[in-house]
Amino acid sequence: MDIAQYMDRLGRQAREAAAKVAASSTATRNAALLAARDALDGARAALAEANARDMARGRENNLDAPQLDRLELTPARIDTMLEGLTQVASLPDPVGSMTDLNTRPSGIQVGKMRVPLGVIGIIYESRPNVTVEAASLCLKSGNATILRGGSEALASNGAIAACLAEGLRSAGLPETAVQVLETPDRAAVGHLIAMPDYVDVIVPRGGKGLIERISRDARVPVIKHLDGICHVYIDEGADLDMAFNIALNAKTHRYGTCNTMETLLVAASEAPAILPRLALAYGDKGVELRGCERTRAILPESRAATEQDWGEEYLAPVLAIRVVDDLDAAIAHINRYSSRHTDSIVTRDHGRAMRFLREVDSSSVMINASTRFADGFEYGLGAEIGISTDKLHARGPVGLEGLTSQKYVVFGEGQIRS
Repeated sequence: MDIAQYMDRLGRQAREAAAKVAASSTATRNAALLAARDALDGARAALAEANARDMARGRENNLDAPQLDRLELTPARIDTMLEGLTQVASLPDPVGSMTDLNTRPSGIQVGKMRVPLGVIGIIYESRPNVTVEAASLCLKSGNATILRGGSEALASNGAIAACLAEGLRSAGLPETAVQVLETPDRAAVGHLIAMPDYVDVIVPRGGKGLIERISRDARVPVIKHLDGICHVYIDEGADLDMAFNIALNAKTHRYGTCNTMETLLVAASEAPAILPRLALAYGDKGVELRGCERTRAILPESRAATEQDWGEEYLAPVLAIRVVDDLDAAIAHINRYSSRHTDSIVTRDHGRAMRFLREVDSSSVMINASTRFADGFEYGLGAEIGISTDKLHARGPVGLEGLTSQKYVVFGEGQIRS
């Protein structure tokens, strides 16, 4: 396969398909999503067989436990994909909506209209369910997309792509509106991120190394986050039963996700009561604890945390714990070490909660909730194409609105400028 010619063909096809998708009706795009859902539901056996091949190859290639977890397509995860397609189809269509209309002294009306971005390239690792999430959001928001999944999920993504193509075909939309790369050749990524004539934005989802490379080499805009170094802070006077549940869930619900808590901060006044209880629960889950000196005075069984631990995204059953004096110290720690992804406070004090919201500079800031909620599906976006820790063009989970832009529209009745 000539990779340059292959990518040029995909780019041209995507650009042509983008114009047709942008001109299609909401009903047509919804029909394609629901038809794709039905096709996936009917292809469960094929999906399972393809995923089993990927899992077997992953074990042969010594993928670690978090990577295998992200790769696996369980029946429950297939159900979630189907639910996501249904929810995206039911969401309001942002394309064509007009806002901020106002009449100027000249008599013209000026406003803004939401429009698709065009062609979106998405590069991701392991998780085949991302193929459905990304395709559904791009399609609903009137965009075409080129998807490059990880080589470890090649068979799973191919099976999913066939179902998406069936959905597009049944709705009368070009199958090339969603194209999944059929080659594991890494050179394809280099071409995808350097085709400004065909691709309008790149969304990388994966490890820090991948995202750093894309950000460095891309010739088109990138929507990204590098790390998921997420914190939970247990405040002075917090409800300790609530704090226990949140801190346990934020770390152990799933280890290999970017919204998993990696550092627990505890007010000094609450540490003697809550840390031993949490240590027992974490121990039952097999979580290794790494603590500061004050933490180790309470939990001598924990390992000594190093400076590196405060900035580490483990994606594994490892947790760093730091005892801090107060809210000021917690905010200072978070703003120094956080990756600006998701941070949460457990507190009874409204004033301190509001300070936390204002002063923690992250894309999602929470009060009395697990960081695991930082997710497009949980936020009501239907699904997400990724999470952005940038401040332009989108921030936080990127759903439909984040996949559109705005243009000015002007309504006149023959006015001329004098």
